[in-house]
Amino acid sequence: MLKTGLELKQQQKLSPLQIQTIKLIELPIQELEQRVRAELESNPVLDDEPDPEKEDERRDVSIDSMKEDGEIPAYRLKVNNWGKDPRPEYNTFSVKEGFTQSLQRQLGFRNLTPHEHEVASFIIGSLDDDGYLRRSLDALVDDLAFRAGIETTEEEVERMLKVIQDFEPVGVGARDLKECLLIQLRNLKQSPSVQNAIRILEECFSDFSNKHFQKIQSKLGITEEELKAAFGKIVKLNPSPGGQVDDSYDDQSGQIVPDFVLEERDGVLDFSMPRFNVPEIRVNKKYADLLLEAKGSSERSQKEAATFVKQKLDSAKWFVEALKQRQNTLSKTMRAILDYQHDYFLDGDESNLRPMVLKDIAEITGFDISTISRVVNSKFIETHFGIFPLKYFFSEGMENSEGEEVSTRELKKALQECIDAEDKHKPFTDEQLVVKMAERGYKVARRTIAKYRDGLGIPLARWRKEI
Repeated sequence: MLKTGLELKQQQKLSPLQIQTIKLIELPIQELEQRVRAELESNPVLDDEPDPEKEDERRDVSIDSMKEDGEIPAYRLKVNNWGKDPRPEYNTFSVKEGFTQSLQRQLGFRNLTPHEHEVASFIIGSLDDDGYLRRSLDALVDDLAFRAGIETTEEEVERMLKVIQDFEPVGVGARDLKECLLIQLRNLKQSPSVQNAIRILEECFSDFSNKHFQKIQSKLGITEEELKAAFGKIVKLNPSPGGQVDDSYDDQSGQIVPDFVLEERDGVLDFSMPRFNVPEIRVNKKYADLLLEAKGSSERSQKEAATFVKQKLDSAKWFVEALKQRQNTLSKTMRAILDYQHDYFLDGDESNLRPMVLKDIAEITGFDISTISRVVNSKFIETHFGIFPLKYFFSEGMENSEGEEVSTRELKKALQECIDAEDKHKPFTDEQLVVKMAERGYKVARRTIAKYRDGLGIPLARWRKEI
């Protein structure tokens, strides 16, 4: 038996203004300026060069009041949210070059054939964030063939890998920790202690990993002083070369302009939003005249022209209003963050950084969580203690022994202090660190200790042990 019925679905359709606003909110200040310029170029109705001599001749236009019948008022539309300074100066801040970007740049300086360059470039793209290559050579050969259409051999891939292993940061392109450390040692000036360090890694890597010092001395026939000198070279090496180059802002340009500037006067916090060259957007006189002339005309071409201008005028209205809404949304969100993290912003003391998630700011501002996420993304604030992405101030938290909520950053800082104070001859295990943290008033599970320790780049206790 066939069943018939009606299924009602509720769908929310975004208006052109909402879509425009969402897109503008996501943009950092530099990209916003480019977006405004692009809109000026694509919409002939918009004009950023008003003619002062003809200003008196212009009449105001209300796009909302434009009807099919009746008189049409004149034509001016502008947005002026950022003050009168047409060309303000910016404080710009350098951001680190992305890891992959750095390697690709170095690759460009090598005298390789186009084919070799393609192979090497593919290998760079296959490296993990820490700079290691954890794919086998034969797997790379297959990937090059099927994914990039490049025919090669394991021998050629290994040869190109050796080229990459000669790049900065030293140790990049290694296939395991042993190879990573050896690459770095071979790039040092070859002193007796460096040569002993190489021997330790090549001949006694298992004993080295487990800190079996007596076995290493016995196998290599070296003294305790020579062992200490060799270990002194090894512990200064970087086990994660990819971590030297920050990819967190890889989508940013070489310079960033802060979207907000913190201002503190006698304990009172405020902020400004740097003005940039957003022009006063006006309706172009000749297109407004065209619209006026086309009204009431029976000629098809004139009507089509009028329709075109009407569409452009509507687009201009939405764009200007979206700029205003973006300004209001960013300002309200930053105000909420400042109030929520007031004690931290006074002096930048991380112990005063409260646990804060997107939902907290969404509830204060009344905006959706997705809107707060768009505001926070790719935005920066300049403070008297540094420049930070807004994402930096958001973190989860947990309660201490007194039932007060503390941020993960405070916990990590306390963990770092515990490890800094340990006896390096008998470093704390993760279980012992749980006890030490409890003594400081933080109830943290062992797996959480391990997670935070990894996040701080701190190795296991056996790796922190010194001779």
